Amino acid sequence: MNKKDRIKEQETPKKGPKTTQKPDLEEINDLTPEESLIAEIEKLKTQIEELNDKYIRNVAEFDNYRRRTAKERLDMIATAGKDILVGFLPVLDDCERALKVLKESDASQAAIEGTDLIYTKLMTYLKSKGMLRIEALGQTFDTDFHEAVAQLPAQDSEFKNKVIDVVLQGYTLNGKVVRYAKVVVGV
Repeated sequence: MNKKDRIKEQETPKKGPKTTQKPDLEEINDLTPEESLIAEIEKLKTQIEELNDKYIRNVAEFDNYRRRTAKERLDMIATAGKDILVGFLPVLDDCERALKVLKESDASQAAIEGTDLIYTKLMTYLKSKGMLRIEALGQTFDTDFHEAVAQLPAQDSEFKNKVIDVVLQGYTLNGKVVRYAKVVVGV
């Protein structure tokens, strides 16, 4: 084979099975190699930006989830013994009533001191667990802490919309009302 035959053979395609290839977009657009590389780089940059945005959103979402569950866990721990502590409130009410009756009657000093000691220990324990008494007497009526059971005409204008008597003491547990104070309001 001489040189002319070899060149002719290279120029004419060999006949074989026909394959249908889709023309490449770069061939259609007749882009130079530099332009096609730049287009590919831009495409990859946008893909990186999209993936980075998704990553940042997922990290933020997970961080919010972690904070929310930590807060829920703390709330659950803070009020875990709520039912038990609220169960002590009737006992506390009975101690207050007993002290009042003992002081008004001719009871012995030992009975008064014994009941007062029990009441004080119970109150100290409840305070250590976050249970606080709602101070209502003389305060402005507040529906967030008080429940009006009666209204009486106020003898003086300074007692209008004020709590003039407490029928049943109210309590909060870690800042949340567990029992509203039942009060009489001056009108």
